[in-house]
Amino acid sequence: MANVLLLNVVGLTRRHLEHAPRLRGLGAAASLTPPLPAVTSTCEATFLTGASPRDHGIVANGWYFRDLNEVWFWRPSNRLMAGRKIWEDVDGDTAVLFWRFNMATEAAISVAERPAYPADGRKIPDLYTQPPELARTLQQKLGRFPLFHFWGPTAGIASTRWIADCTIEIMRESNPRLTLAYLPHLDYDLQRYGPDDPRIAQAVADLDTEAGRIIDAAGDRKVLCMSEYHIMPVTGAVLINRALREAGLLHVIDNPVGELLDPFRSRAFAVCDHQLAHIYVRHPRDRQQTEKIVAALDGVDQILDKPAHGLDHARSGEIVALARADRWFAYPYWLDDARAPDFARTVDIHRKPGYDPCELFMDAGKAKLAWILTKKTMGLRTLFDVVPLDPNLVRGSHGRLPEDEIDAPLLLGDDERPRTVADVRATVLDWIQR
Repeated sequence: MANVLLLNVVGLTRRHLEHAPRLRGLGAAASLTPPLPAVTSTCEATFLTGASPRDHGIVANGWYFRDLNEVWFWRPSNRLMAGRKIWEDVDGDTAVLFWRFNMATEAAISVAERPAYPADGRKIPDLYTQPPELARTLQQKLGRFPLFHFWGPTAGIASTRWIADCTIEIMRESNPRLTLAYLPHLDYDLQRYGPDDPRIAQAVADLDTEAGRIIDAAGDRKVLCMSEYHIMPVTGAVLINRALREAGLLHVIDNPVGELLDPFRSRAFAVCDHQLAHIYVRHPRDRQQTEKIVAALDGVDQILDKPAHGLDHARSGEIVALARADRWFAYPYWLDDARAPDFARTVDIHRKPGYDPCELFMDAGKAKLAWILTKKTMGLRTLFDVVPLDPNLVRGSHGRLPEDEIDAPLLLGDDERPRTVADVRATVLDWIQR
């Protein structure tokens, strides 16, 4: 039996391999077809279980929890994902490093970002690990996990470098049969600047350097590399919730922090996730009107047939819309930026009722930033309100299936047979059995 290392390098396509000699050196490159939507949580659940969204239930990075009357994104519990996970079929230990749904697993080793939130409003970088003592051990050896470089305006190579160090440490100290490591770096600049920006070549090279360190440390392990999705250039956003509000279908609560989405009173609202939107319609009598409004929006490609795309799950919206290739769905529902909720201008991935890539940008001068940091240092409660509200800043998005093989996500290190993301699970298990 062989030990296997699988690197999950999000956003990697054939276009990038000329700048990634270490990853290219793994061998044959096979094109992958991701599930729809081609987003992080759905793709990773599809790999981990080998099932479709209709079966594992991860229909997006977030959805409307009808029983709680709340929209939640990036929930980490493994118990949200149905199906048999890959570590249940591995004869030996599995290490799951920074994949989604990485809490409450039966994997022997897991490491995930999990900030601590003191009562004074601060956010302190920290980890959730299995076994629990591993969090302290890793941060004593490697330094505190650089959370603010993992997501937000300062997201960059530092977080991927730390994950690379963590992966090397886990392989050396624990020698798991299967190691799954998520390397996020390409996600940032591909969304900020778009895939055609000249800065992407350097981002790929930086990522390849960190991947190369892991490959060198892998020893006699079989090393595979997959990417979940490709990121395509976009020229603007579709503000689907504003259209629903203007039609009288979406309602808000106006309170001291601004306007908040009111899912219960809304007859229809959209949970926006990159290039796919789940539209939740409370009464069947409003479905036809809602679908007509959504389909007519500039930038909407089509209303999806849910069963045909494996999205006929109870968590899905009554209507599921797909954006045009050059557009993405933005979550804002307010009509006046002066009434935007206070969290809209902050990095707050759990409170926003939709995915917000504007969090990758900073809308603050040096003086404002210095004042905010001074107040934080003094222990004063203050908003880190530096995120712009202009969705047209975003130049790259994903969620659609690739239209050209050169843009397809990849599996490196096996052979050139095209396959789906779900098939990669069987490929990994096959290598373990060799």
